[in-house]
Amino acid sequence: MPQAQTAAGDGPIIRIRGLKKSYGVHTVLNGIDFDVAPSQVVVVIGPSGSGKSTFLRCCNGLEQPEGGTIDICGHRLVDQGVMLKESALNALRTEVGMVFQSFNLFPHLSVLHNITLGPRKLRGVSQQDAEAAALALLEKVGLAHKAQAMPASLSGGQKQRVAIARALAMRPRVMLFDEPTSALDPELVGEVLQVMKMLASEGMTMVVVTHEMGFAKEVADVVVVMDGGVIVETGTPQTIFSSPTQPRTRAFLQAVLSRA
Repeated sequence: MPQAQTAAGDGPIIRIRGLKKSYGVHTVLNGIDFDVAPSQVVVVIGPSGSGKSTFLRCCNGLEQPEGGTIDICGHRLVDQGVMLKESALNALRTEVGMVFQSFNLFPHLSVLHNITLGPRKLRGVSQQDAEAAALALLEKVGLAHKAQAMPASLSGGQKQRVAIARALAMRPRVMLFDEPTSALDPELVGEVLQVMKMLASEGMTMVVVTHEMGFAKEVADVVVVMDGGVIVETGTPQTIFSSPTQPRTRAFLQAVLSRA
């Protein structure tokens, strides 16, 4: 099975072998092998229903696979389908941030409170230190002026930037993005992608499931093409978008790029 290449001299920060996941008789992931090196940006593309989001959710313990192993941030998350106990899983999740397409902000908490809650409750950070870090992150994503705002008053793009800041507040070693712009109006997509580009430039390890081909071309170190629960092809953006080797990749890109 093709694998994302690791950086020379670096062991993978994510290592997956033989990952399998089914829903009833429907096989969603059928023996995925996958490596991600530290500071690498891997973008996963493919048609809807190909298993991309399920794969990402397995990497954060949100889905229970039936087989295979997942090693992430030095922890064995899944061993032949057996997942870490809940206490160990929660500890791992402080090292693996995840941003969803639906924001998942707490509607009754201010922006600042949304960001400080995790560090205070899970890492034992003082309120003062948590708020200082949160304000620095809001400055980073261009939303320092929204610290006291409630989520309902924000645009979709602003909510997603707050969600990214909230994930970063846990000081993760890896960031997972599950179609972070798919729920946004087209004019708001750019502001979220800009924050993600900034994170990539700073060396954050990122795995991004997206339909944004422009982002994949510009930011990815490795592009992974999935279809039918398997990895069809991996390569650099130049290889995947200019000279893919697999007919399924060519057909997918032709369909997607013709609608762009």
